[in-house]
Amino acid sequence: MRNFPLRKGFTLIELLVVIAIIGILIGLVLPAVQKVRDAAARTQCQNNLKQIGLANLNFHDAQQRFPTGYISSFDSNGNDLGPGWGWNAYLLPYLEQQALFAKIDFTAPIEAAIHSTVRPVVLKNLLCPSDNPPQIFPVGTRSSTGVLTSTIANLTPSSYSGNFGVSEPGVDGEGVFFRNSNLSVKDITDGTSHTLLAGERSWKYSEGTWIGSITGSKFATPSFSPFGFELNEPSNFILSHVGEMIAGNTPTEINNFSSAHSSGVNYLFVDGHVKLLTSSINYNTLKALATRDGGEPISGD
Repeated sequence: MRNFPLRKGFTLIELLVVIAIIGILIGLVLPAVQKVRDAAARTQCQNNLKQIGLANLNFHDAQQRFPTGYISSFDSNGNDLGPGWGWNAYLLPYLEQQALFAKIDFTAPIEAAIHSTVRPVVLKNLLCPSDNPPQIFPVGTRSSTGVLTSTIANLTPSSYSGNFGVSEPGVDGEGVFFRNSNLSVKDITDGTSHTLLAGERSWKYSEGTWIGSITGSKFATPSFSPFGFELNEPSNFILSHVGEMIAGNTPTEINNFSSAHSSGVNYLFVDGHVKLLTSSINYNTLKALATRDGGEPISGD
């Protein structure tokens, strides 16, 4: 009887079957991994907003008011004259950034030379893990078509924006943050648990910073944004609104709240709690949440 050696290795068919099985397994595993990553990023983003909320409440305890949306003197026509420092800059001591806070002269413009070591500082707890902003970006004057014609200053990014309200961000809003705002809890007559303080604004759609409003600059649709051309005031770098948002909390322009999460946008409420609002939320409910004293009924959704 003749002995045949044992066959080693795979036939071509067997190899193709193994490759196909591996491909199927990868196809099944990848979506689950992505969901886990998105959930982890969403949770970290909520933790960031909770820290911002705690900082605001601690600021309120110390000052008996919330920080101003941005601080600026103005001329007889109401045009901003600076210095422009925004609400997050005032929160620095309550975000474990006392040393950075000490470097700021709040009477001098953001773009002043004395702030050359302040403007480049990236605050990681003000960045959503799902966002992918640049380390620094230019802010300046723009043409009527949005082209940057001169740079006033380079700023560092933020994924979170203050709630101006329903109308376009600027001088006097329906929310908590606007130019020279000086509000306290007693001014939030709609209830602190029913009023938005801040929320996400993703770099998928729009630029944003923690520093403030650069006087004389323009806020325009960046090249990476899917929205049509817009040219807005510099306050839009730090303030957002819910005006024009449709289909729940779906953004339709660059200064709307937005997120890189697949399931919705994280919002911070005045009382410090954070909630993910999905696109199923009624738009009238979202507008009611954006006002501090509108007296609107809040539906159960």
